[in-house]
Amino acid sequence: MLTQDDIDREIAAWTAPPGRDGHPRRDFAPYRSSVLRHPKQPLVAVNDPEAAELHGPVFGVTDVTALDADLTGQHLAEPLGERITVHGRITDRRGRPVRGQLVEIWQANASGRYPHQRDDHDAPHDPNFSGVGRCLTGDDGSYTFTTIKPGAYPWRNHRNAWRPAHIHFSVFGTAFAERLVTQMYFPGDPLFPFDPILRSVTDEGARQRLVAAYDHGSSVPEFSLGYRWDIVLDGPAATWMES
Repeated sequence: MLTQDDIDREIAAWTAPPGRDGHPRRDFAPYRSSVLRHPKQPLVAVNDPEAAELHGPVFGVTDVTALDADLTGQHLAEPLGERITVHGRITDRRGRPVRGQLVEIWQANASGRYPHQRDDHDAPHDPNFSGVGRCLTGDDGSYTFTTIKPGAYPWRNHRNAWRPAHIHFSVFGTAFAERLVTQMYFPGDPLFPFDPILRSVTDEGARQRLVAAYDHGSSVPEFSLGYRWDIVLDGPAATWMES
């Protein structure tokens, strides 16, 4: 069993200084797989970067429907768990709305399990919840999803490692190469101090910007609780994005 001293030493190791650009280190040792995955060689310059865009994935506004943003209505029956409404705005550093952006989310179900073969967590699947959704931002940069609050799950990074409840967000620019990916967390989660992914963001203010706020005004009576989470794409108050 881990002692409090063991836990304190583990957490102390998570306060390593950030990289030179202020972002989390790509080889953040407590997040063990980052040591294996981050680039160790200089980047290779591409002679014609626009050529990659000509052969990359594309989408049009007709490919995204209003039904895509409701993860609770994609199957014949209701999914299990606590229904939530997650909404916010995507803006630039000056607060100007970013319109028509493709926003995608993916998440675990209420039991903390993803519907893919590599997830062998001993928790039940939910046949009525696929855990993926998408929408386009409105003229004011707004987005809204109806979904289920995800559960925590073990991830074997270290002994007794559990991920806090979170939703993955992907935001596209005007091309596939401009994709940004991040994670939204829920307020008051007791697992925050023990999660090396969140703790790799060493700036406290940046960590807090990854946590949604409960929004009673967006709660739907007798249906769902509301959370607001705004995404800022650049500038000093930018939302942290995964490398």
